[in-house]
Amino acid sequence: TSCSQSNSSKLAIHQSNENLSSSESEALLYMLEEEKLARDTYTYLNSLWAVNQFANIKQSEQRHMEAIQTLLDSYEITYEILPMGLFNNPSLQDLYNQLTAQGQSGLTQALQVGATIEDLDIVDLDNYLKEVTNPNIAQVFQRLQCGSRNHLRSFVFGLENAGASYTPVYLETETYETILNGNHERCGMRY
Repeated sequence: TSCSQSNSSKLAIHQSNENLSSSESEALLYMLEEEKLARDTYTYLNSLWAVNQFANIKQSEQRHMEAIQTLLDSYEITYEILPMGLFNNPSLQDLYNQLTAQGQSGLTQALQVGATIEDLDIVDLDNYLKEVTNPNIAQVFQRLQCGSRNHLRSFVFGLENAGASYTPVYLETETYETILNGNHERCGMRY
């Protein structure tokens, strides 16, 4: 799978003496829940459809959450992870409810949901990467974005094999096509 390298070594945090800005703290907290949205949605959809994309990628999303948790713990930022399917952020709660309902109607729709989540994840991470100055956060966000590009390719491949396609909701068409035409990436996730 895309980010399933050895868990034997922990993610190295090169903590500087500087405190995180409030926008960096907010970015970490938001992305923790967005990665949870992906994990929880894929866990649910895998229980319905039992396809490799959901089984494998939900595990990657758990590792993505753990990478963000490592940063939050390192910088002593408090956070709460709610039970499966529940979110602190009302917008993410609404999105989870909408996407899981959409994914119930068929495998093609479920794969569309997966592609949509990765599409959103790439764009949100890109926006945060423009604001973040902390190198630890930037490195983790770049690796998460790399994983999301691999996940997007996987979901779109599944859709194409089912005779369907995906139209990007958040990504610019040119960026989307560049991602699809790219090869599977090694994202350097080790923790």
